[in-house]
Amino acid sequence: MKNRYEFGMEMLNKVDGHAGEAVAAPLGDLGTLLVEWFGDIYGRDKLTLREREIATIAMLTVLNREPQLRVHLGAGSNVGLTRQEMEEVMTHSVLYGGFPTAINGMNLLNSMTLPGEVK
Repeated sequence: MKNRYEFGMEMLNKVDGHAGEAVAAPLGDLGTLLVEWFGDIYGRDKLTLREREIATIAMLTVLNREPQLRVHLGAGSNVGLTRQEMEEVMTHSVLYGGFPTAINGMNLLNSMTLPGEVK
């Protein structure tokens, strides 16, 4: 049986590739907690990983959390979201976060090369 950290890292790698490891590694005990909680939440079976990333991208856009949004835009691509779907999440977020946060999210997305894309 896997412990919480091992399961969390498995889920993190499934969603983020190895980008999540780079985020958690320098955080010490905080990184361990992050990985464990990630597994606890992302390992639930009520939403797909794709649906979880839609929710996460929407929340991070509205909260204007650019560094974390960058990671989750890549994760969204990893779990099957298209660029057009992520653009629609940004557009939808105007209703709840206003134009400035939606514009910031869209600008970030437009500045990125997502996994699997060639620019």
